[in-house]
Amino acid sequence: MSRRCELTGKGPMVGNNVSHAKNRTRRRFLPNLNDVSLMSETLGRVFKLKISASALRTVDHRGGLDGFMAKADEAVMSPAAVKIKKDIEKAQAAA
Repeated sequence: MSRRCELTGKGPMVGNNVSHAKNRTRRRFLPNLNDVSLMSETLGRVFKLKISASALRTVDHRGGLDGFMAKADEAVMSPAAVKIKKDIEKAQAAA
């Protein structure tokens, strides 16, 4: 299980711990991932995803999962999220 946001693709970054004596050792900055259940109003279903806190704020800002998926880039999403996006687009086209 990777530490990567399923919607935005945000993953670990690397940097340095810097001591008072300016000694540098490598470290990882992990994304703030949360297990959330998001409701798709178009499909009428709930999806469990592991997303970052910043992605959750963006989902809320864009009006829910359907609004987020309309503008989301498929290249950075997980395969499960891409499938959800395709299902939402199909349901909206049929309606």
